[in-house]
Amino acid sequence: MHCVLACVLAVCCGTMLPSAAFGAAYYVSPGGCDDNSGMAPDQAWRSLDKVNSITFRPGDQVLFEAGGRWSGQLKPRGSGAEGNPIVIAKYGEGARPRLDGEGAVDSTLLLEDVEYWRVSDLEITNKSPEPGGKRRGVNLVASDFGTVHDLHLKDLYIHDVTGDSDHNNGGADGINWINSGGEELTRFDGLLIEGCRIERCERNGIWGWSEYWIRKPWYPSLNVVIRDNVVEEVGLSGIVPIGCDGALVERNFVRNPSRAGTGIGIWFWSCENSIAQFNEVTGARGPHDGQAFDSDWNSQHNVFQYNYSHDNPGGFMLVCTYALGEYNLGCKGTVVRYNISENDGEEISTFLFAGPIEDTYVYGNTIYVGSDRDVLFLWFMDWEGWSKRTHLFNNIFHVAGKARHDLGEATGSVFDGNVWFGNHVGAPDDQHAITADPLLTHPGAGGTLKDPRLLGSLEGYKLRAGSPAIDAGVDFRPKYGVDAGRRDFFGTAVPQGEAFDIGAHEVVAATTSGATPAARP
Repeated sequence: MHCVLACVLAVCCGTMLPSAAFGAAYYVSPGGCDDNSGMAPDQAWRSLDKVNSITFRPGDQVLFEAGGRWSGQLKPRGSGAEGNPIVIAKYGEGARPRLDGEGAVDSTLLLEDVEYWRVSDLEITNKSPEPGGKRRGVNLVASDFGTVHDLHLKDLYIHDVTGDSDHNNGGADGINWINSGGEELTRFDGLLIEGCRIERCERNGIWGWSEYWIRKPWYPSLNVVIRDNVVEEVGLSGIVPIGCDGALVERNFVRNPSRAGTGIGIWFWSCENSIAQFNEVTGARGPHDGQAFDSDWNSQHNVFQYNYSHDNPGGFMLVCTYALGEYNLGCKGTVVRYNISENDGEEISTFLFAGPIEDTYVYGNTIYVGSDRDVLFLWFMDWEGWSKRTHLFNNIFHVAGKARHDLGEATGSVFDGNVWFGNHVGAPDDQHAITADPLLTHPGAGGTLKDPRLLGSLEGYKLRAGSPAIDAGVDFRPKYGVDAGRRDFFGTAVPQGEAFDIGAHEVVAATTSGATPAARP
């Protein structure tokens, strides 16, 4: 009877139960009472303590009243089941329910050793009047649990999390996850962070951690997807998956990370086979790390594609590792392809290849340096070793200002079929270099889009008719044994015509039908 009544009331109040759900709906309101049943809006509970005292079951819903505010920590108990998760959301019309840790708790929302939860439509903050400390907005924790399935965080507004930006001792993340355990190996499988807005966190926007990063044992989290989020004004980095195999980071907008210095927009650390695509990053700065993107320590075969990076003083791309050994296999097989970079690198460098990285492939990118810029463009740096077999081919390096290059003592580097247009000082030998104007439509006019779904509007980086970059690229597939990918930055299948075009745009020859061959992402 209670379940039927809850379903009817949920429909009336504008909150639909999932069709597959079998459970009860519980209501929480600032005007409620913890002695109530919680089973209807006029029987709502009042406090987070009451919610925390209940062990929820598959299909249950915990619904907070729109416009309500609660202080302290929400730490619900119980797990859902496959196809029948537990839901936290809002009921009624109006502003998101606000959960405020007020700096008095380490995490405003803590999901610990639970699985199959869906959390959405909340405002979460954890601001302290005192600086420092380790705090989070949302914290997902699992230890000696086994596999944690299907935790979904969607459409959350997380802001003003106070803490310390120090990498080793601090913590002040909008969303944090950590998996650990010695008695039973533990990881996340099916972690989704989607459509959230995160701003003004003292450390990172979205940060994952794994006790198994040392690969003894290697037990990576699986099916981690981070998409359609906005991360702005955070102390260090925007989005950082760690200890994952096959993570997908796409369609996110990251602006002004590294407010405390040495932060990066989006990067992988101790990850394999992971992809960052269709993201926009701007405002990342040094003085050390400070790039838009980074393939980092203890990682293999990560791909950065179809991203737009602009006005990052720290630079566009960092590929790095150090101290190869039993805990670190290095950074191997990174692919950077079909991205657009505009005015990146005035504080550090546009590209930085640091340490004994191996088999890096950079191709099909269009990189623009404005007329008022003097940048260190390619920088190969010693970090307990030098890079090996770094390949750059079929890229457009369009420099209206000045670009300097420092190749250091890297070994096995290959430069083939790139456009080196403008004032390049110390540029490397290129087997099929082109120095003519690539005839970009309107380089430097990209600006800030704020919505990665608009990346196709960057018409200024398309090639004009007669460009020397059309059909001039090397066929690197047999030459270097590298996959070409399915499409260019704008969605056109590659290659078209007689050969690959150089840069992020593949020109389509006129056809009788006028159709544009395209490949879906």
